[in-house]
Amino acid sequence: MLDIERETLAALNLERPITAVYSGTWKTTSAESQIDVVNPATGQVITSVGVGSREDYEACVAAASAAFEKWRGTPAPVRGELVRRLGLALREKKEALGMLVTLEAGKIVSEGQGEVQEMIDMCDFSVGLSRQLYGLTMASERPHHRLLEQWHPLGPVGIITSFNFPVAVWAWNSAVATVCGDPTLWKPSPRTPLTAVAVMKICEPILREFEMPGLMTLCLSEGIEPGGWMADDARLPLISATGSCRMGKALGPRVAARMGKTLLELGGNNAAIVTESADIELVVRAVLFAAVGTAGQRCTTLRRLLVHRSRLDEVIERLQPVYQRLPIGPPWEDSTLVGPLISSEAVEAMQTALEVAMEQGGRVICGGDPIDGPGYFVRPAMVVSERKLAISDVETFAPVLYLRPYDDLEQAIEWNNEVPQGLSSAIFTESVRESEKFLSPAGSDCGIANVNIGTSGAEIGGAFGGEKETGGGREAGSDAWKAYMRRQTCTINYGRDLPLAQGIRFEL
Repeated sequence: MLDIERETLAALNLERPITAVYSGTWKTTSAESQIDVVNPATGQVITSVGVGSREDYEACVAAASAAFEKWRGTPAPVRGELVRRLGLALREKKEALGMLVTLEAGKIVSEGQGEVQEMIDMCDFSVGLSRQLYGLTMASERPHHRLLEQWHPLGPVGIITSFNFPVAVWAWNSAVATVCGDPTLWKPSPRTPLTAVAVMKICEPILREFEMPGLMTLCLSEGIEPGGWMADDARLPLISATGSCRMGKALGPRVAARMGKTLLELGGNNAAIVTESADIELVVRAVLFAAVGTAGQRCTTLRRLLVHRSRLDEVIERLQPVYQRLPIGPPWEDSTLVGPLISSEAVEAMQTALEVAMEQGGRVICGGDPIDGPGYFVRPAMVVSERKLAISDVETFAPVLYLRPYDDLEQAIEWNNEVPQGLSSAIFTESVRESEKFLSPAGSDCGIANVNIGTSGAEIGGAFGGEKETGGGREAGSDAWKAYMRRQTCTINYGRDLPLAQGIRFEL
């Protein structure tokens, strides 16, 4: 084990044995039910983590259900106080938890720290939200009647997270759900369970102080079956799942079959349009982070760059040398900008995608090759093609950027919209008309549409999510809190008569 791994685990109270099952108390792990956690930068095992059984899952759901009976009646500002305390605790552990994200998920230091900062920001946002769960009062057509809407807690929420944002996505959901009155059950990715355990250890003393140990539970089990347990479980009225489109297509119908709700944040296949008037300096800087950040392993990663034909050569000439001098290496080193892919399978998937792209007529103009040595490192790739490549409809979770020239903006917008996914999009232009057209109802069909910034790096104040096969869910800011509550319309008659709406008469 590296010294930095040992120091980080100790700082987060992750000395062995470690178990990823918490139902108000920690499960005692056994040698028969463990998985290895691998550092993707070294390919070596950091430690092993105990996983749960169906019985452990049932204990977590039971604890969350019992917590709901009490928590739903707790005043929302008191719920906010718990989340405020969690934000303070995360501040104290930010450096260590951010480094654990780096070690376990392969993110560079600034991204690991930024992910924990996102958790803190979500706590701050949710504290304010705890005093702003507003309903509506409406004018009634009946005399001496009052008509209003109010919001109530929904119930225990199942949260399924992916490896690439191992803690921030949990905070998007859990911080908001908590102030809305909902307990949470977290199923983390088996590739990044250590960060989930560390977060729950940070939460534990706060939960006990509020006498709510079952308010936030954790259950990691192997394979895809545990996701099915959650999908079929009527005790979890909402399943919030982040992952691939394939996963969402399997999960969504199972939840719907029991009339449950889903909040799906699935894959993206994001494009940016570079117009004839674009500021190329801005384009280069924005494309670099959007296409290469997190080694191309974000749902908002830039995968397709649609460039006006008159600017294509210039864009390539500017991007190629930047790509070729990217600092690739151990993500815990401050000079590194590109860390590893999450696994050897991810490296193979990238190689396969590039082979298919070349078979379909694409030309790899830089990068794409794995780097010899320990860990799962690759050189970010750019592929140029005059015509559409079928492989570009597929989200390859790796740093592969497809460039294609276009002739007019209508064509570029059509290409932006033609893929099955609909998460993020961007346009680079100095023209107000072009930017407004991109943002119009006939423009980008994505949940996120940016002007003169890249496709990645959303702020928590706006609702995050996408359309089409991206799932339609919205998390984090704005009015995303409504997904975690149930709406109730109330009519109050304070008069002596009983008039009916729409002028209906029904009297003997």
